[in-house]
Amino acid sequence: MASPANHFILILLLHTLRRSLPLSAAAPSGLINLIYKGCANQNFQNSDASENLKSLYTTLLSQSSTTNFYKTISDENDQSTTTIAGLYQCRGDLSNSDCNTCVKKLPETIAKVCNRATIAARVQLGGCYLRYEVLGFPQVPATELLYKQCSSRRASGSGFDERLASALSLIPKGVANGKGYYAGGYQSVYVLGQCEGDLGGGECVNCVKSAVGIGKSECQTSISGHIYLQQCYISYTYYPDGVPGADGGSVGGVGGVETAATETGGGGGGGGKNNTEKTVAIVFGGLAGLGLVVAFLLVLKSAFRKKKEHYYGDILTWYQKDVSKSYNDWI
Repeated sequence: MASPANHFILILLLHTLRRSLPLSAAAPSGLINLIYKGCANQNFQNSDASENLKSLYTTLLSQSSTTNFYKTISDENDQSTTTIAGLYQCRGDLSNSDCNTCVKKLPETIAKVCNRATIAARVQLGGCYLRYEVLGFPQVPATELLYKQCSSRRASGSGFDERLASALSLIPKGVANGKGYYAGGYQSVYVLGQCEGDLGGGECVNCVKSAVGIGKSECQTSISGHIYLQQCYISYTYYPDGVPGADGGSVGGVGGVETAATETGGGGGGGGKNNTEKTVAIVFGGLAGLGLVVAFLLVLKSAFRKKKEHYYGDILTWYQKDVSKSYNDWI
């Protein structure tokens, strides 16, 4: 049997690792922060519609752990005004777990910022959005502007316009090749574009082109801009002092760009930062696993090593006098 001293060393190691390691399962920063909302003024006229909305939420939530986009109707056979059509979409670089975390927040956010009984609503969070409407509710074009946010901070110096134009030109090409999602960068300007999951290839390209045009005209020399249309959105972020943690230069296929409210204090994506955090968590997790294996082997070795009783007594005396107080303080 392992000595009490070795039991203590193993427990102490486990306790220290538990307190020092980052939470690798934590959701990305800004994932569930509210970006914007859209709420209809009319409410449901009967309880059947409310029940159908609950059923719609249940279906969408169940799908969000397996796919980043899902669209459905509460009862396809019922063509009455109590039938609810809805969908959710998560940012293209999110894992299924993070997508599920984001989508879970949407129903309660809608209830808070709109009304539980509103006949149509759309809420955009940092990492996902959900929209629903009763059957027959008026639809808007795919390229209808819903929300824009341009940084109040302006880029200084010459060459920014050309740099931004080059970066934004990557989005239409990227979504065409990337199944409706693209994240990349050019000379410290990082861009992201995404279309609604069922938007066709040509329609998706046209939609993000419209968003790019709006971004150029509305945001101009702002160091960041975020344009949300009905069925697509784009964003860009320029790092005039250099990209945090990078050497600058051309970058392609970067998985995530800081979204709107990162700079202004609201919700944002921060995909690049999230990837770094996850990488650090994985590295620490690996080190923790290695440390535990080593500790286990040491304990196992000690269990079969015969030592004199006074040796254990010396160890326990040392623990009681010098270590017990510190360990209790840490706990």
